[in-house]
Amino acid sequence: MKQYHNIQPVYNKDSYLLILGSFPSVKSREGQFFYHHPQNRFWKIFEQLFDLKLQTIEDKKAFLLKHHIAVWDVIASCDIVGSSDSSIENVLVNDINSLIEETSIETIYTNGKKAHQLYQKYIFPVTQKEDICLPSTSPANATYSLEKLIESWRLLLNHDLS
Repeated sequence: MKQYHNIQPVYNKDSYLLILGSFPSVKSREGQFFYHHPQNRFWKIFEQLFDLKLQTIEDKKAFLLKHHIAVWDVIASCDIVGSSDSSIENVLVNDINSLIEETSIETIYTNGKKAHQLYQKYIFPVTQKEDICLPSTSPANATYSLEKLIESWRLLLNHDLS
């Protein structure tokens, strides 16, 4: 069934890191914010890396903007069963290039293999900017413990995120 992305990207002109997911989960679409499912480890990773607690959507947005991180998804709409990336078909993509042009984006990270594949297929030909694929923070990625994810995502700390 056709689903539409209902979450505005988080960014400002000073954002220089972009993290792209594939498409929001059912819980994220319901909560109208990125990685809203309580079992998704995205926010837990940042809490560990920066030694802080992010309680509200406002806290999370403020954190991202303070640290020059933009967050969005590759897909604007698609046919999807529940939250299953493997079921994604009939993709329409977000205008990632416009976001890049409005910001100071230097580095693009994709959250998981599906986001990476979609980025390479639909967005890279337009932007000509390579992405760096990080392991998915989804609870479906059971092969990665939180500790292993934190080690992989620590790569973000190579940037000046102050």
